[in-house]
This record gives sequence, C-alpha cells and structure tokens, in this order.
Amino acid sequence: MKSIFRILVAINLLLSITTSNAQIKNQKVEQVKVFGNCEMCKEKIEKAGNVKKLSKVDWNSITGMATLNYDSKKTNADEILKRIAAVGYDNEKFLAPDTAYKNLPNCCQYSRVSKTETNQTIKMEISGNNKVDLTQNMNQLEIVYENYFGIKDALVKSDGNTASEMATTLLSSINSIKMENLKPDEHIVWMKVLNNVKEDTQHIADSKDPKHQRDHFDTLSKNIYDLMKVSKTEKPTYYQFCPMANGGKGANWLSKDNAIKNPYYGSMMLSCGKTVETIKK
Repeated sequence: MKSIFRILVAINLLLSITTSNAQIKNQKVEQVKVFGNCEMCKEKIEKAGNVKKLSKVDWNSITGMATLNYDSKKTNADEILKRIAAVGYDNEKFLAPDTAYKNLPNCCQYSRVSKTETNQTIKMEISGNNKVDLTQNMNQLEIVYENYFGIKDALVKSDGNTASEMATTLLSSINSIKMENLKPDEHIVWMKVLNNVKEDTQHIADSKDPKHQRDHFDTLSKNIYDLMKVSKTEKPTYYQFCPMANGGKGANWLSKDNAIKNPYYGSMMLSCGKTVETIKK
C-alpha cells in the first residue's frame, strides 16, 4: 500500500513539473551557478526566478547549479539572474547588493567570491519599478575554481554522476574565459595549462566512473594549483596531499577547508592526507 502511495506521489510530482514547464512557450533551458547553502536558499532563489508562464527555476542545493527554463522570446537568462541577485544570491553573471546579502539569514550567508579590480555597475529594474544597483564584478577565474571544488566534493562522496555534471559546468566556464581580461601573469599560466585542463575535465565529464575520474582529477589539480598560485583567492585555499593515491606515488588536490576530506578514496580513507601549503593573498 505504501509503495502504491509513493508511486502516485511521484507521478503527481512529475505531472506537475511537466505541466508547469509546458506552460512556458518558446522554451529555452540553461544551467548556471548560483551560490547558496540550504533549502531555505532554494526557496528564495526559485521564488525570485519564477514568473508564471515566463520562467521557472530549479536550484540544486548540493551542486549549486540552477536550471533555468524560460520563454526565449519574452525574457532571457540575464533578467532571471538579476532578480536572483537582487534578493541576495551571487551567480555566474551578477553579484548581489551587499545589503541584500547581509539581510539573508545566517544559515543562508554563503562564502562570497572576491571582487575584481574592474567593476561594472548595472542599473536594473525589478517589478514595481524599483531600481537596484547591481555590481557585476565576479572574477572569472573564481567560477573555474568553484566548479573545480564541485568536482572535488563529488569525488569525496564517490558520486561519479555529480562529478560528471560539475565537469561539464567547468568546461563551460573554461570556454567562457575572456583572456584579454586576465592579468599578465594569469594569462601566461592560463595559456600553459589550458589544453591539459580541458582534456582532463573532458575525461571527467565523459565518465561516470569515479576511478577514471580520479585519474584525471590528479593532473587537473596540479594545473589548477599552478593557476591559483598566480591569481590567488579572497579566502585561503589549502593544497593537500594523499601519499596513498596514484598507486602509492601520492596525489594532491585543492580545498576550501583545512580539514582533510580525501577525494581519491572517499569514505574508505576520508581523512587520509595532510595540508602541505596554504594559498592566500
């Protein structure tokens, strides 16, 4: 009886999603990174992005990825992301106003990315003709790093599916880099590591097997490390090492946390390793 009930609930949920999406004409679907922490964030992000028959947002609190469904003849991803930023949530294109971020509950105040030296202020209109100043100043390399951390977190859980999804997102952010906006030292390293970074990321994206993904995560980590050494991040990043990985030769990875969570063995040897370097400004 319980099984039948669960099936009916699942069918109703699927029908409701299908009906909701079917109401949106000229539908276009995109996936973007939106920063947040919890289910309360999910509610606020989706509420800001959803407009009946115009746009629908589905945000994943684990991956931080938002799926945007919208009528491409009446709106676009930028307009949706502006509304999301206006209620306090940074995303790939727009930073939230500081006041909006500070008004979020403590549990929703995610770690913000650093601001670049070049800021572009965008005037935008929200419903009710309320104008909001939004600063678009997200360091484009920060997006690359965030997606790398997403792969790392997935491998800690031995979740090959999510690692593949995050690698696909990483490829998108890599291809979106505007090299003319990189600093000279960043540009030199970027050109040096680019082909290898793309190759390793593509391998991780094409596979659902954590073992194969980890083989390429090793070399991907080395190249991201080289890049981060010259670009650095607003908050410290920890370069960590597992002596058991890579057939006993050892392997490194980067983490936003000093606590060891091993992406090469997951729960088998979660705390195996040590921090060998702290990268900071």
